[in-house]
Amino acid sequence: MNVQSIMTVRVVTVEMDDRLEVVREIFDRLNFHHLLVIDDVKKLVGVVSDRDLLKALSPHVGSVAETARDLATLNKRVHQIMSRTLFTLHPQAAVHEAVQLFLDQRISCIPIVDDEFKPVGIVSWRDVMKSLLSEHKPA
Repeated sequence: MNVQSIMTVRVVTVEMDDRLEVVREIFDRLNFHHLLVIDDVKKLVGVVSDRDLLKALSPHVGSVAETARDLATLNKRVHQIMSRTLFTLHPQAAVHEAVQLFLDQRISCIPIVDDEFKPVGIVSWRDVMKSLLSEHKPA
């Protein structure tokens, strides 16, 4: 089995200069935990997780204790918080390669890229677990 058969093809991307306010809105609206960061030619340059966002924002944003300084954290840019160290696979890679990457690198998602390093999908631990469950479900 290859990662193409288990990957999520609906990827959401942001650009390096997008503000964290945009990232927060995307995470609030969609059921995603990772956004792929692309450059002006749509090549993958980074990943932003919901945990990266939570670490970057003031804990007071959206609360009664919110100040102008707290709100200013929403003006940070994606490139300031994104992970630049990327571990990617091609769609034809075997699922066991994805599992090995998860274990070796302690990452929570693997962007799936084409030969031009443009994102075509994403694989999470959840995708791997769902595929295992469907393979081993009793008849």
